Amino acid sequence: MAFRSIAAALLFLALTGAAVAQDAPVEAQLGPRAAPTKHVEVGTLPTMDTTPAFDATKATEKYLARVSGAARARSDSYFEGGYWLQLLDLLYALGVAALLLFTPISTRIRDWAEERTHSRTGQVMLYVACYVPLVAVLTLPLTIYEGFIREHMYALSNQSFLQWLGDFGISFALTFAATVLLLPLLYAAIRQSREGWWLWGASLAIAFDVLVAVIWPVFIAPLFNHYSPLPESPLKAQILSLARANDVPAANVWLVDASRQSSRVSANVSGFLGTARITLNDNLLKQGTHDEVLAVMGHEMGHYVMGHVTRQILLEALVILLGFAFLHFGYLWAVEVFGGQWQVRKVADVAGLPLLAALGTLYLFLATPVTNSISRTIEYQADIFGLDAVRKPDAFATVILKLSTYRKLEPGHWEEVIFYDHPSGRTRIQSAMRWKKEHIADTDIRDTANLP
Repeated sequence: MAFRSIAAALLFLALTGAAVAQDAPVEAQLGPRAAPTKHVEVGTLPTMDTTPAFDATKATEKYLARVSGAARARSDSYFEGGYWLQLLDLLYALGVAALLLFTPISTRIRDWAEERTHSRTGQVMLYVACYVPLVAVLTLPLTIYEGFIREHMYALSNQSFLQWLGDFGISFALTFAATVLLLPLLYAAIRQSREGWWLWGASLAIAFDVLVAVIWPVFIAPLFNHYSPLPESPLKAQILSLARANDVPAANVWLVDASRQSSRVSANVSGFLGTARITLNDNLLKQGTHDEVLAVMGHEMGHYVMGHVTRQILLEALVILLGFAFLHFGYLWAVEVFGGQWQVRKVADVAGLPLLAALGTLYLFLATPVTNSISRTIEYQADIFGLDAVRKPDAFATVILKLSTYRKLEPGHWEEVIFYDHPSGRTRIQSAMRWKKEHIADTDIRDTANLP
């Protein structure tokens, strides 16, 4: 019985298992197999260029068109008048030198100095002490016209005549002190080295150039204006941050009351050999926007970071060296022709100082394209540095337009090469818009695509 029960149970399980197996899908019975495949077509999505369109040439023209009519005519007239003033200054200087040389004025001053002392150094100092005030008086009419009358004609000066005269007095005192101290050294070098005097003279002038670069921001500039720390503000914090980012060793930003003299906007990072100083012109602070101030400061810091003071001194040293060579050979030729009339034969004769001054003025006039090109190249480099550092091309363009009150915006090519110590307004705005075009895809620049 037990066996039959077990047999019956096994038979039941076999039958029910077979039933389950019969009800299962065919696939389960056959086991796993590869999934069916289907051909998939692959294509490339169209490229979507989201870079805003920007035309640098059109943007430049739009900015330049903002200054037109009477404002453009006044700017052109002021700057072009400066070309003729350079020629007038030369002719006036040559006329003053001729007056002193072809009359007995210069020789009488020399003779008077020799009667007062037997010291050659003392004689030079006495001669210079008479010569500098005399030349200042003779050139005063032209100085007043250029520095006061003409500036008021073009609404560029904020000074009364007495205020202007005060600044002129400071300039004269500095010039007087420098010449009385330096010219005896020059004439001592002339007496000692004779034919090679011009090399020593050039060395003395170069050393003086370096000295001025060092002491000007700390000791000379404050004689003309008041400097005070810029009050704490987000703008000051950004300027100092910009300085730190570019390794400009300045812990403060100085505000100068340039408005006491004129309405010109400006700023500078001046100094040399540890006397760096960031200075913000109060006209720029009042007339400029936040971004315009930063754009200008970026340019000025570029001068310091790229070592433009050192570079300019070295290039000016070459100009000075050639200038003293010009003085040497020009002096020899002039005294050969006119020395008998002037009673001056040797360069060591201090009565020949008016001739040296005339030759120096002529040389600087002839060298104007060279000296301007040196300055203009340096300024252009600072422009590009400022654009890279601050990244505000439109603010830079608008602040350049503010300079148009006294700088012609669109000169001819050779006009710019010869007469401009900064790039022209067109050149500077064009470079800013070209920079903007190349960075228009950048996040901080793309939103300005519709400007100007």
